[in-house]
Amino acid sequence: MNNTGSLCPASKSAGIIGDKWILLILRELYFGATRFNEFQRALPRVSPTILSKRLKKMEADGLIIRKTSPRDKTKEYRLTRCGRELAPIIEHMATWGLRWARRQICEEDFDVGAFMWDFHRTLDITELPDGETVLRVKFRDQDKLDSWWLVVDETIVDLCTDDPGKDVDLYITADFHALVAVWMGDTDVQAAITSEDVIISGESHLMRSVNSWFPKSPMAEIRPVTAVK
Repeated sequence: MNNTGSLCPASKSAGIIGDKWILLILRELYFGATRFNEFQRALPRVSPTILSKRLKKMEADGLIIRKTSPRDKTKEYRLTRCGRELAPIIEHMATWGLRWARRQICEEDFDVGAFMWDFHRTLDITELPDGETVLRVKFRDQDKLDSWWLVVDETIVDLCTDDPGKDVDLYITADFHALVAVWMGDTDVQAAITSEDVIISGESHLMRSVNSWFPKSPMAEIRPVTAVK
C-alpha cells in the first residue's frame, strides 16, 4: 500500500482509481462487461496477469465483487455501490480528456482491436431492419486484423475476426484512422463517404440510412479545445 502521509481524501481516491487499467476496467463494467474474457477482448493490450491483479485489487478496495453466474457457474465481476458511484467521475474525466488532452493522443494509443470493440457496441441497432444484418469492415492499411464482421441479430451484436460464413449486407472499407475520425465525430460520415475516405457498398436501404445507424462514440459531440486559455 502506498502511504502519502496526507489525510487528503482526494489522494486516497487517486490511490484506488489512479491506475489506467483500473479506469478502463471500470469503463467496461459500466458498459456491461462482467467476465474476464470480455475485459480481455475490450482491452487487448493488457496481459492476463495484469488484468487478474487489477481485478483482485478492485475487489480488495471494494469497487467490485466476484460472483458465480447462476447460468453456467462461471465467475462474474459486479460493481458494488462504491464502484457505481464512480460512474459520473469517470464520465467527467473522459469529457475533460476529450476537451483538454485530445492533442496528446498519439499513434501508440490507437489499437484496432480495442477500437472495433467500441465500434461494434455503438452500432445503433434500433435503426436496422428486423432480422439478421451482417456488416463487414475492411481496413485498407492494416496488415493484421484487417477484416471484421458485425453480426446483428435482434438485440445482440457479435464481433468476429473470422468469416462467420454469412451473407454480408453491407461492406465498409476505409483506412483505420479515417474510420476512427468518423466514429469520434471529427468527420461526418456522409462527408467521409463523399470523399471516399470511407467506402460503403451493399443493400440500398442500409446505404440510404447510414447516417442513422452508423456507429458513433457516445462522446462524439464533445469537441476539443483548440487553444489553451
